[in-house]
Amino acid sequence: MSKKNLTRKDLAKRINKNLGFSVNFSLTLIDDFFDFLGNELINSKKVKITSFGTFKVRKKKERIGRNPKTKIEAKITPRKVITFSPSLIIKKKINR
Repeated sequence: MSKKNLTRKDLAKRINKNLGFSVNFSLTLIDDFFDFLGNELINSKKVKITSFGTFKVRKKKERIGRNPKTKIEAKITPRKVITFSPSLIIKKKINR
């Protein structure tokens, strides 16, 4: 079984097939959605999509990490990461 990623083009083709929009318009729609999602995460730190899940920006502190191969310690700088918590509806669909 080969692992295949879902790409923007795959999404655009699915929108084209299901809704009848052109592939170019579908790609523009997808790009605009992801731009909006990214900007909202930057501005408000949290995006909740009902029946899908919640995206949150979380701050990680500075810490000391270790290269598992060489065992050399290195400082990992503080940074922000995005976390996703799926809704109960999505969890139930996955676990059927």
